[in-house]
Amino acid sequence: MSRVDIQNRSLVLNGKAFGAAGAYERLAGKVWFTVSPDNPHNKIIADLARAPRNAVGEVEYSANFYILRPQVAAKGNGTALVEISNRGGKGALSFFNMGGGSRNPETEDQFGDGFLMNQGFTVVWIGWQYDTPDADYALKLIAPVATEAGRTITGLARTDIVLPAKAYHTTLGHRGQLAQPVLDPNSPDATLTVRSTVLGERTTIPRSEWGFGQLENGAIKPDPTSVYLKNGFEPGKIYEVVWPVANPAVAGLGLAAVRDFVSYLKNEATSVAPVSKAIGFGISQSGRYLRHFIYEGFNADEQGRKVFDGVNNHVGGAGMGTFNHRFAEPSRDGTPFYSLFFPVDVFPFTDADQTDAETGQTDGLLKRATAEGVVPKLFHTYTSYEYYGRVASLLHTTGDGTADATLPADVRIYFFAGSQHFPTPVLPNKTSLLPNNTVTHQATPNDLRYGMRALLMAMQRWITDGTEPPVSRYPRIDKGSLVAVDAVRFPAIPNVVHPKTIRYTYRVDYGPDYGDRKIIANQPPKVGKAYGVKVPQVDADGNELDGLRMPEGMVPLGTYTGWNQRNPATGSPEQLTDFYGSYFPFAKTKAAKVAGDPRKSIAERYKNEADYLNKLTKAANDLVKGGYLLPQDLPAVRQRGQIFWKWHME
Repeated sequence: MSRVDIQNRSLVLNGKAFGAAGAYERLAGKVWFTVSPDNPHNKIIADLARAPRNAVGEVEYSANFYILRPQVAAKGNGTALVEISNRGGKGALSFFNMGGGSRNPETEDQFGDGFLMNQGFTVVWIGWQYDTPDADYALKLIAPVATEAGRTITGLARTDIVLPAKAYHTTLGHRGQLAQPVLDPNSPDATLTVRSTVLGERTTIPRSEWGFGQLENGAIKPDPTSVYLKNGFEPGKIYEVVWPVANPAVAGLGLAAVRDFVSYLKNEATSVAPVSKAIGFGISQSGRYLRHFIYEGFNADEQGRKVFDGVNNHVGGAGMGTFNHRFAEPSRDGTPFYSLFFPVDVFPFTDADQTDAETGQTDGLLKRATAEGVVPKLFHTYTSYEYYGRVASLLHTTGDGTADATLPADVRIYFFAGSQHFPTPVLPNKTSLLPNNTVTHQATPNDLRYGMRALLMAMQRWITDGTEPPVSRYPRIDKGSLVAVDAVRFPAIPNVVHPKTIRYTYRVDYGPDYGDRKIIANQPPKVGKAYGVKVPQVDADGNELDGLRMPEGMVPLGTYTGWNQRNPATGSPEQLTDFYGSYFPFAKTKAAKVAGDPRKSIAERYKNEADYLNKLTKAANDLVKGGYLLPQDLPAVRQRGQIFWKWHME
């Protein structure tokens, strides 16, 4: 780090006191970095040696940052909770504080119940992704462009497109992030294909039928970041575009930025927010980032010191990401029917070393960290969706899915049964499926955030005084609770079809230079044999047998799943949608049951509301005893149960 510029220093909520931590302040600004391509800890950064250098031979770049810290540092708990920003945003306050969330939180609603502040955490964000759109207080990395001895570097980029409704043009970018512009709109290397299934045969669409730009009212508007199709993109089809690009950003500096900023906060006398410990927390893309960060050796700073004392990969599944290769697009992910064959769900999957029986490769997520003595305490927390949509089983099985893998001593896995990729803070809407109606069933209302608060405090104790966290909770092959998708004994609920297809991941060949030089030559890549992906087994109600159930799942009023099919109106209704689970309420009474529903009614399970709430409270207390729920959250859990009961009985 070469310079820190604080551009906004102000009190949070006019100096409101948060418990023993007292008043908080926000620090927002910009930080400038320099890195040496010759430092062994930096050599893994793709194209760093091809980036421009300053007078002393170092590469310069910058990022913006945002910090919420106790105004009096000594009143805090001494730990930085470093949330890895998901596509430029900030999620920690809505996740842990149950707040409204904002890129620049300023209101009581946005700070929620103040949980993180009351616990004394210093909450930190630093830009790491170079292709996030510019916006006020969005986190972003300003990365240099690589050249080959001053000459422009070119290559190929790829995207796939699956739309919910017919459209005549769409972006080349992914999930709202900036697209890499086409180098030559007329290049013969540009292709557009269409197929109906993930492994289906591609049909090439003639160049006369499509191009780069926007098609509006029959007129073509030039746009190097959009693609149009004269006859329109049909919903529920997989379109794949390959196009020539130039000027690759050194995207891997996004890994160095987090490493060096956290190390600065922990170790430098000039730190603007001094702390002694750091927990890395990431949701989805950001959880995958943390896995990638550890795997590529970034948990050791340039001097070999440990960066993160603890790491929580939340709903990142078993993946890593497109974070450190030439022409990387960090937003790219992998879902059952979209964003396919990018270097996301790639070997290794397990934390300990494992050998791929097909390739003979032996590797593990913690291999480099172990060699340098910087292994963090590690939590993998995830939902049912990650088994169906993010190959989560590969975190804890062999690659062929035939046996359980052994977890290292510093690793815990907490699977929140019956939940979806993101929590639903409100109950399902009875009059519509979802605001955008892209799914077939109601989304699951299971909210895991109270459990995550308890686990955060367990991590804090683990890294500060060595107190062991709660035991792992996840399904296993040897217990019969982790099985192939066609072996799931899902009940025959009327008008509900258990998925026949889920997300799989494959051994993929990106070309001869991908391993050493991080260059993808094969676009699209060559796809080989699939890994053995498994999903949780269920009970007679369709609720998952093993894992960590929140109170509503322990005392159920319905069936919770981590899967949901695409709405037939959006095409390919047999395919799974991204991120959503489903919820199938039990009938109120035996007489009200739909014919053929094998599940007991609510009245057959609970005498009345008081009986339900008593059982819910007992379940919650059991979770407190196990360390999976905080005592302070019991009233909120019971209140939610009251609301949930009334919703079902109306």
